[in-house]
Amino acid sequence: MSSSKPPKYQKRDNPNSNFCCVPKCAVSGMFNSTVSFHHIPKDETLRKLWMRNVRRENLVVKRTTTVCSRHFVSTDVIQGGRRHLREGAVPVLFAWNDYSLPAGSVWERRRPRPEDEGTEKENMDVELLLQCHDYDAKPEPSALDIANEKIEAQQLLIEELQKRLEEVTLKQSFGLERFSASDDDIRFYTRFASYRHLQAFWRQIEPATSRIVRVGTQPSTPSTTEAPVKAADPSRQTSRCLPLIDELFLFLVYLSLGLEEKDLGDRFNIHQTAVSRIIKSWVHFLYTLLGAVRIWMSPEEIRATMPSVFSKYSDTQVIIDHTELRCQMPSSLLAQSETFSQCKSHTTMKGMIGVSPHGAVTFVSSLYPGSVSDKELFRQSGIIPLLDKDMAVMVDEGFRIDDLVPCKVHRLLCDKSHLSHDEVLVTQDFARLRIHVEEIIQCIKGIYLFDTVIPLSISGSINQLFAVACLLTNYQNKPLVKAWAKELTLC
Repeated sequence: MSSSKPPKYQKRDNPNSNFCCVPKCAVSGMFNSTVSFHHIPKDETLRKLWMRNVRRENLVVKRTTTVCSRHFVSTDVIQGGRRHLREGAVPVLFAWNDYSLPAGSVWERRRPRPEDEGTEKENMDVELLLQCHDYDAKPEPSALDIANEKIEAQQLLIEELQKRLEEVTLKQSFGLERFSASDDDIRFYTRFASYRHLQAFWRQIEPATSRIVRVGTQPSTPSTTEAPVKAADPSRQTSRCLPLIDELFLFLVYLSLGLEEKDLGDRFNIHQTAVSRIIKSWVHFLYTLLGAVRIWMSPEEIRATMPSVFSKYSDTQVIIDHTELRCQMPSSLLAQSETFSQCKSHTTMKGMIGVSPHGAVTFVSSLYPGSVSDKELFRQSGIIPLLDKDMAVMVDEGFRIDDLVPCKVHRLLCDKSHLSHDEVLVTQDFARLRIHVEEIIQCIKGIYLFDTVIPLSISGSINQLFAVACLLTNYQNKPLVKAWAKELTLC
């Protein structure tokens, strides 16, 4: 082959079927070993940038669609072993933006081997094939357009990285917003039925959050002529570690899961003492706020919301049940004897809960030592003045309260071995009715904070925690009838 003839593309020793999809680029894996081929990325943002820069309309991206390394700046192609691209690399060098390949850098000529002699016809066929790979291109842009394209590509990449950073930061943070898209997570961490229920509850209490008294902070001493609330607000804003709604979320997680304060501090990325102050502040706030809402219902309201399954016992005003919370054994022998429960074989605190026939908590007592009997618990609870002769209460066998109340008593008899046939039928009816409200009672008994051994360190606020947990069930769960939802909205 004479030197006056134009150079021909030389075949590779190990050719492959790769070729570049860029218009006016004739690079193929059959004739060249100095160029690498790179697949169009799967990332949606990067793919859009590649497709826009390639400028090939109606391109169908397949598994074999590639762009050769000639269209990337040298810093984007990482050498060594199998060549690959730097993360986020975008092709920017094309024929229409005045890019020209330095001579000898890509197409390397080599001395033809003896067996290659007489292959001129084959090379002409290859040239024809490469010409078929040439595509129409759009008008050539100016250098300023090329610079703007690079800037826009980098801006889009920055925006995508910022978006990903925000998503990663949100996943790492332990706040309410992180779980807003999952009602299952909301139920697990807060006991509220859904994120929508929790937001509805927050909208009801949010106007009153400006009056939260921060436990552990020194209250200001305003003069007699100035309003104390406005003077205290700025200090509250500066000392807050979390947004108010995340403080509520922290308190609900503590109440629902019974986590240690150090664990909560690690999750919310705040100090353990701050967690303690938030819990104490919110339990006092919710105890005052929810305790001011009337939950005891009049006989007329009870009858208006009475489920049909209570037709035989339509005079039932409240269903009484008790619950025992295991507590840490005190060092005092006298305190041990007072709190020891024969039923649980452990030191406990006992409380009484009243539920209406349609499933709303209408009465919550204080907590008493575990040795107290059901009858004495009923006597000291304070529910007796709320009852009159036209009402009836439904209780377990342990509540022998016939001589304490002015009303009828429907009692569930548990010892079936000594019951008559009529008493067994009555007991079965009672059991079916109690199942109707057992879900509400179990929601209170199933709170993990009360399922563990309660330390003596929170004994000073355990009454408030118990009351708040009981009252929250009226907001956390769907009522058995829609009328109670309207009652809560009015309250």
